[in-house]
Amino acid sequence: MLYFSCDYAEGCHPKLLEALSNTNMVSTPGYGEDDFCKSAKDKIRKYIDCPNADIYFLVGGTQTNQVVIDSMLSNYDGVVAASTGHVAVHEAGAIEYSGHKVITLPGHEGKIDSKELKQMLVDHYADDSAEHMVNPGMVYISYPTEYGTLYSRQELEAISSICSEYDIPLFIDGARLAYGLAAQNDLSMSDIASYADVFYIGGTKVGALFGEAVVFSKGNTPKHMITQIKQHGALLAKGRLLGVQFDALFTDDLYMEMGAHAIKQASIIREDLRNKGYNLFMENPTNQIFVIMENNALKAFGEKVAYGFWEKYDDNHTVIRIATSWATSDEAVEALKKIL
Repeated sequence: MLYFSCDYAEGCHPKLLEALSNTNMVSTPGYGEDDFCKSAKDKIRKYIDCPNADIYFLVGGTQTNQVVIDSMLSNYDGVVAASTGHVAVHEAGAIEYSGHKVITLPGHEGKIDSKELKQMLVDHYADDSAEHMVNPGMVYISYPTEYGTLYSRQELEAISSICSEYDIPLFIDGARLAYGLAAQNDLSMSDIASYADVFYIGGTKVGALFGEAVVFSKGNTPKHMITQIKQHGALLAKGRLLGVQFDALFTDDLYMEMGAHAIKQASIIREDLRNKGYNLFMENPTNQIFVIMENNALKAFGEKVAYGFWEKYDDNHTVIRIATSWATSDEAVEALKKIL
């Protein structure tokens, strides 16, 4: 069986496993107060050219989204997101569970439109009943989006400017950040840090066993952040396990190297699909490929390839996702091409 269902099917990059093994018997303080976490934070600050950034390591994406959103919003605030956004669709209501409504805007190939965002805010504050409504207290976007699409520099500038105008933070979900940056060469992680008020660097989907690095880049860290993280059950006692991994990820540009590998493999598969006459559901340059498959063919395909179900296209076709990762081998790509 070939596994192309997601980008976290394997354990971790061998360099991370080696780093974890080599430091296994080192005694350290708990809860991220160790030297490995400090070193990783210093490397990230240098990489994003933000020497005063506050950085916190958490375990997984949904946990990270909930902690960040809940810690930055008042109890009367909601978060604005695309209707297809991860916090609106694939997090089992985690944001609402913490007491914050997800206020959705139409998703345009996974992205929110800055003009629609501005109009929503204008309409909200012009409404005489605004005090009876959930207040839009944050804007959430992901880079890449759920559909593997990317915001351009101009789109990010526009959304960031609107957030500044209304004094609400822009939160960028970077669960697949390396894959997005590797596919869009005119943006860097320092650009993401400048546009966002808070963002996170995803490790779980980019070569780590687990882990996400939350970055507050504007001197806007919520008060008592460690306390709030612990209240959410998200403070890892053996926090050094996160520090060791991120220290390795940001050594010798390994993080972006893994992103580039996944993009290269996805490009090969995407071109092969086009050459064989398959229809792509949506064009994007990242590691997630969305293909329209005929249902009868899909049954045979699924006996050999683990894929991600995405949505029903019509009575006879289904949209599936084929995802590459840092671990996708040349041999797996060639085997997939033969099956296709």
